[in-house]
Amino acid sequence: MDEKMNMKHILEQVQNGGLTVEEAEKYLKKESFEEMGFAKLDMQRELRTGFQEVVYCAGKPDSYLISIFQTLYEKNGEVFGTRATPAQYELVRQSLPQIEYDAVSRILKIEQNPAEKAAKRIGSVVVCTAGTADIPVAEEAAQTAEYFGTAVTRIYDVGVSGLHRLLANTETIQQANCVVAVAGMEGALASVVGGLVSNPVIAVPTSVGYGASLHGLSALLTMINSCANGIAVVNIDNGYGAGYLATQINRLAEKHL
Repeated sequence: MDEKMNMKHILEQVQNGGLTVEEAEKYLKKESFEEMGFAKLDMQRELRTGFQEVVYCAGKPDSYLISIFQTLYEKNGEVFGTRATPAQYELVRQSLPQIEYDAVSRILKIEQNPAEKAAKRIGSVVVCTAGTADIPVAEEAAQTAEYFGTAVTRIYDVGVSGLHRLLANTETIQQANCVVAVAGMEGALASVVGGLVSNPVIAVPTSVGYGASLHGLSALLTMINSCANGIAVVNIDNGYGAGYLATQINRLAEKHL
């Protein structure tokens, strides 16, 4: 079963003959969690939410990280981790040589049939940044959404210091099911985007900026206090959370077309 499956999808597949009863039973009999002592891996999260458990790599002891990646890969055939360091990549690669690492987004992953998955991505999410320095957080959002089956368009370096750059992409932004606006400094990009589109905007404040930006707090407060409607705000530098939420919105939009 290559497709992401939730409970309803499994039952529908059995009903229309896409799965045998035995195949469905095997999938549904997965243990609710994998007890590892130092971690309890949520093996049924995809059944409940439509998303497999993702590994937050930062701060995990080496042996724990390796065991978690090995177990999730063995159980699911793929695994996705965020905030990984180059050293963690080299470490995990010793036991999982097929692991891939993107140094910009800091994502560490193994995908099942990546070319096939890419061809099946649905909908449209636009990820845009105010500046080039915001791209690492934006890539975390974009690659998270792509991993979970969303078609993503990137529009980078279109901040308010040169508003014509954003306006040149208005049509693309307006056609998206959801827009992720990633910005540091004063964080004004989200408000401008919110005034241009009819669909939801996810604002992501970044810790990019000089002293008074307070490591992203200024951008966070600007986004929370936006006078534009339809904007939701995630935590500072939380590209993963934005990509996850954008995927949920995108799935709903495509479902109701």
